[in-house]
Amino acid sequence: MALPQTLPASRVPDPVEAPALRWGILAPGWIASAFASAVRTHTRQKLVAVGSRSLPRAQEFADRFGIGRAYGGYEELVADPQVDAIYVASPHSEHAAQALLAIEAGKHVLIEKAFTRNAHEARRVVDAARRHGVGLMEAMWTRFLPRTDIVRQLLEAGVLGELELLVADHGQALTHVPRLVDPSLAGGGLLDLGIYPISFASFVLGTPGAIHSAGELTEAGVDRQLSAIFSRYEEHPHAQALVSCTIAAKTATTAVISGSEARVELDGDFYTPGPVRLVFPDGQSLTAPSAPIAGHQGLAYEAAHFAQLIADGFTESPQLSLDETISIMETLDELRAQRGVRFPGE
Repeated sequence: MALPQTLPASRVPDPVEAPALRWGILAPGWIASAFASAVRTHTRQKLVAVGSRSLPRAQEFADRFGIGRAYGGYEELVADPQVDAIYVASPHSEHAAQALLAIEAGKHVLIEKAFTRNAHEARRVVDAARRHGVGLMEAMWTRFLPRTDIVRQLLEAGVLGELELLVADHGQALTHVPRLVDPSLAGGGLLDLGIYPISFASFVLGTPGAIHSAGELTEAGVDRQLSAIFSRYEEHPHAQALVSCTIAAKTATTAVISGSEARVELDGDFYTPGPVRLVFPDGQSLTAPSAPIAGHQGLAYEAAHFAQLIADGFTESPQLSLDETISIMETLDELRAQRGVRFPGE
């Protein structure tokens, strides 16, 4: 294959082009704040309501982001007839129940990653959405970034040759955050941080046929750090993926896909907007610069993608299908089982 002279341009539309949905935000925490800021700045999406178990907290969030209605309960939020879609931004332990509440109220639902605590809950939520005919998507924002679409095109064109090795990590120093060390809130590094390299491996290689892990737990019994080797991929029989996560240290948080003809390098943090570098065996390289929307403002892309799906009459995303989301949850379940991590009530 002749070496490409340039990298492909991203096909991701400007988020401002997507038609507006009327959004209700469920659980106004840190990630909800980042989402609200991104969609207000870079899209035409309308934030019309916010719900919390604490009305003062909901009202403070509403005042900060110019949202018209604040509710001191999630039932009131999902019952609001002016809300088209619910963004579920609560801890993982609450995702399934809250998504089902919104689905049964007839709302489209975007659920923060990790989608649920486990694959069993994921199947229940997916089945309910399909039964009610509403849109549902995991908010794995990396899938919808311009950077990711450039990688997608390189993979589709076979520029890397036979895929051999994927290496990706995500580590943050977060052991001081109570939620992340609390089993009752589905804490640990895997669902919060490990989901990123694991979802990236799924995007590139598919579902692994073999999973091997090592790791260490906290005193409370959630994963402090975890590393895994994935192999036996159906479409990439020689490929392996090495993924790791930790809540005890800030790591490089990079991703590299190596093939027989070239490799792709994504500098840290690989899951955010950034450049794409294609490197050939002789050391020559090509670089696509980062998109103008930076950092967590990139959450605008997933909101716009979801809004466009709904406007076009679709209920699932071809870029992150619900079946793939369930498959990723099954991988997470297997990793937790191997390390002996079990959440209360499972």
